[in-house]
Amino acid sequence: MAADSENAPVTFHNAQHHSPASASPLAPLPDHRNASTAWWQELWSRHAHITTPLRQRGLECTLEFGLSAYVVHVPLPDESYLIISPPQEPPSSRPPGDPEGWSVTRQHPDDHALYEIVYDSVPADDPHAPARPEVPNGGSAPFLIEAIDRRLSQLGLLPAPPSPTGLPLMSTAPPPRAPEPLDHAGVARTAGAPLGPAADADRTTTYIYGDALLALTDRLNGSTTYAEAAALLGQILEPAHGLLERLGELLEAAGEKAKEAEEDDGFDLSYDLADAAAEIRNLGETLHVAEDRMRALTAPPQPHRPTASPAHAPRPPLPGLPTLHRHTR
Repeated sequence: MAADSENAPVTFHNAQHHSPASASPLAPLPDHRNASTAWWQELWSRHAHITTPLRQRGLECTLEFGLSAYVVHVPLPDESYLIISPPQEPPSSRPPGDPEGWSVTRQHPDDHALYEIVYDSVPADDPHAPARPEVPNGGSAPFLIEAIDRRLSQLGLLPAPPSPTGLPLMSTAPPPRAPEPLDHAGVARTAGAPLGPAADADRTTTYIYGDALLALTDRLNGSTTYAEAAALLGQILEPAHGLLERLGELLEAAGEKAKEAEEDDGFDLSYDLADAAAEIRNLGETLHVAEDRMRALTAPPQPHRPTASPAHAPRPPLPGLPTLHRHTR
């Protein structure tokens, strides 16, 4: 039925088709080593309500990892670009693609004097700060696209005009959703899909948490200032929210889970995991000033260039990984 076709979700594979709201083809999809991976396509689909309207206007765009979450990067015809970003410092606690607000800046890689705030609906951290007019719009995509339309039209940088109706063109993709459930092997599965050897044969286990750390390592290797390197190091060492603290919490939670078996080996395992958590926290205490020491360095760091390609190419993380809560023993 026609209605079924109109309401069909937009996926990465069918997103090259013409939009029903536009007579022009969409701008090309990103083409890089991660574009064919399931985790990246899932991340792309969570941002389709932003990227599809931009592509309907002839604007190519991709996703890049910012300070603590993914941003939409949009090259413009004059070699400047837009950064469409959710809250970064501190990061949003909402799902990827569905933050409490968006900020849009226009920048230029060579002309650093060009820095323009096009739109900002991110709530202010300071309750006494003057209220920005966009803040009530929150994470609404139509208001965001309308602001981009208006500014790029003023600058003559909009390759394709907006919808003839005057309303922002929108994707028919569903709103961002929660991550797919994991089966007993830690593999994401589609709701209702069977588990077991027959189903497992068609899937490859993914390690999104390890990939997140690999992506952080890639960014640190490529950092051009010690302030940037220190900020990335802080993702690991921050006492309350850093990776080491979270890893300690995970091991403690695993120890509590082992105790539930009420077997001797379960208790032994819980003690081993508790000892490992304590060692990780001791490491964090030993390195607690490493971030400040890194930031105090002055010579510009040189990007690291590995002499050989790793066996597995690092991949950026999916943002919004679950926070583990510490169990009391």
